[in-house]
Order: sequence, then C-alpha cells, then structure tokens
Amino acid sequence: MPIFAIAVMVSRMGTMNISLPDHLKSFVDEQVAGRGYGTSSEYIRELIRRDQDRLVLRRLLLDGASSARSESVDGHYFSSLRDRARGRHGK
Repeated sequence: MPIFAIAVMVSRMGTMNISLPDHLKSFVDEQVAGRGYGTSSEYIRELIRRDQDRLVLRRLLLDGASSARSESVDGHYFSSLRDRARGRHGK
C-alpha cells in the first residue's frame, strides 16, 4: 500500500476528559494493568466499541423479531444452508 494511502486511513481523535470516583478509577487502572491495555483510553475505547456492537446486535434482534415469518429452521434447513455454502445446490 502506498504511504499516502496509509495516512488517509488514520482517523482524527478528539479529546474527552471524564471524572471518576476513586473506586472506578482504581478499577480502570486494574483493568489496564491486568488485561494488556496500554492506556486507560484504550480500555475506554474498547468498552465503547463493545457497547456499539451490543446496540447493533440488539437492533438486529429486534428487526428479526418483528419481521415476517419464514421457513422453519430445523436440521434440514441447516443442511441445505451448508450445501449451498459449499456450492452443492442440488441437495
């Protein structure tokens, strides 16, 4: 990849300061030290990404729950799905 393309992929980061009670700050510090994060910011970014993923999953589940019924999902359905994924459409 050309060097100029790499520079385009770097996203700009804003700064946000947060205040935590001592027991929460200690908890964050323990997580950073014990789980391999370089900084508390990395840990907080990971928590935010996980929350974003959780919200996306929740939306998908709600959309699925409110969608129209489709064919039943049983052993035959999954066998057929595996066959189609493997390129064996006739089974």
